[in-house]
Amino acid sequence: MKSKITSLLLLSAVVVGQNGLYAIPVAEQPLYQVTVVQSAAQAINYRNLNGSVEIDFKGTVLSPSAKGMASIKNKAGVTKIEAEFENLASPTQFGPEYLTYIFWAISPDGKATNLGELIVKNGKSQIESKTPLQALGLLVTAEPYFAVSQPSNVVVLENAIKPDNKEKVELIDAKYDLLPRGEYTKNIAATDLQATVMDKKTPFNVYQARNAVRIAKASGAELYAAEGYKNSERLLALSETKAGGKKGRSMTAREAVQSAEDSRSLSVKRQADETMANDKKTARDDVAMANSQAATAMAGQMKAEEAQGKAEQAKETSDTERAAALALAGSAVASSIESQADAKVARASADKAEEEKAVLRAQLLAQLNAVLQTRDSARGLIVNVSDTLFQTGSAAFGAPAREKLSKIAGIVSSHAGLKLDVEGHTDSVGTDEYNQGLSEKRAQAVRDYLVKQGVSGLSIKSRGFGESNPIASNETAEGRQKNRRVEMIVSGDAIEPVK
Repeated sequence: MKSKITSLLLLSAVVVGQNGLYAIPVAEQPLYQVTVVQSAAQAINYRNLNGSVEIDFKGTVLSPSAKGMASIKNKAGVTKIEAEFENLASPTQFGPEYLTYIFWAISPDGKATNLGELIVKNGKSQIESKTPLQALGLLVTAEPYFAVSQPSNVVVLENAIKPDNKEKVELIDAKYDLLPRGEYTKNIAATDLQATVMDKKTPFNVYQARNAVRIAKASGAELYAAEGYKNSERLLALSETKAGGKKGRSMTAREAVQSAEDSRSLSVKRQADETMANDKKTARDDVAMANSQAATAMAGQMKAEEAQGKAEQAKETSDTERAAALALAGSAVASSIESQADAKVARASADKAEEEKAVLRAQLLAQLNAVLQTRDSARGLIVNVSDTLFQTGSAAFGAPAREKLSKIAGIVSSHAGLKLDVEGHTDSVGTDEYNQGLSEKRAQAVRDYLVKQGVSGLSIKSRGFGESNPIASNETAEGRQKNRRVEMIVSGDAIEPVK
């Protein structure tokens, strides 16, 4: 990982945490300033793996003594990971906002998946995880709490292939985005970033909940996601009481963390939507002004042509009249030149409006792709709802799908003029009649849920195509899984160029 690291001289405080006594910084500046926008990782292709393979983990420049190993198995399209780590120091050494470590999987297209929190004891930790990804990179980062959805750039461990296993796996370069250092705390006063003294009587999750609620508030959730933020405050207050015992307090604190992270994410999205809405209004105003200027320029051109005609007719009149007419024509020609310049400005403004549409389309693509895999096409932005989010052979889907669809609904509802076509597809297993019915039911189920979440029913329609539109071969299990999908095509005047 390429990074820039600057060491700063800091005071320290002795703190009792999960792993005993350790020193953490208490000055107003963090120990490290790490600037990373995008990083490269070694993703490993386990698709053709027979049996299992072992890989190593090496510490980065931030934690050179950390190390680990993992056993990887690929069975029935699911990658199982059993990993163990050692020499993990307290994450608070990277700043008071960092309280825990998260294990991540990075797909070849750069998408990060939270595989779980590392529970560290005496510098050691073990974790077991499963993922449908067949090719992936693995890394460990320091984070403020367990429910984060994007890795920070405080990367402490990265996967590495053992020399004797290079024949078993295939290396793939993957580019992925990291959350910049200080992103969580950029709106928190330096005086509020002091070290927190932990004690064994307070569940560790309570400290994470305090951190999550504080970060959510700093991101504007109190204003932009008030309902979720108030719920996180309520759950945090409940976890601070003695009621429910240590185990009950810990479970309530985990709910508070998740609620705070949801409200933080929603707040960030709504603020971005607000900025885009303001930009769209400015673009519309520019287009209206451009049209007005173009009309003025056209009128000036007509006036100039009329004056030129009068000047030609005045050739037979007196010198005085001829001079007056020519003067009028000269003035009109000057006005025409000025009008033509105005028309050029108007055309430039119209071009700028088209550029604004392209920028909005790119921003919308990034927002949707952060929730579900999305690609750009001539039809519009195509959001893929994977078959894995539905119950087998059914149109019913569980909480993970509802959460993702709720976020999609929030994004679409915040942009006026967008349209949604929800299309269901299946593989070739089963009869044509059964597959057609299943594809229609799944598309209708997604449409109904989006409408329930606030998307206008007039802007969304659904239909099923059965097995008629495969995107991969139905001869393999992997291809059939890709063909079982629901696609949402997002289009509309707001993101489409003028034809």
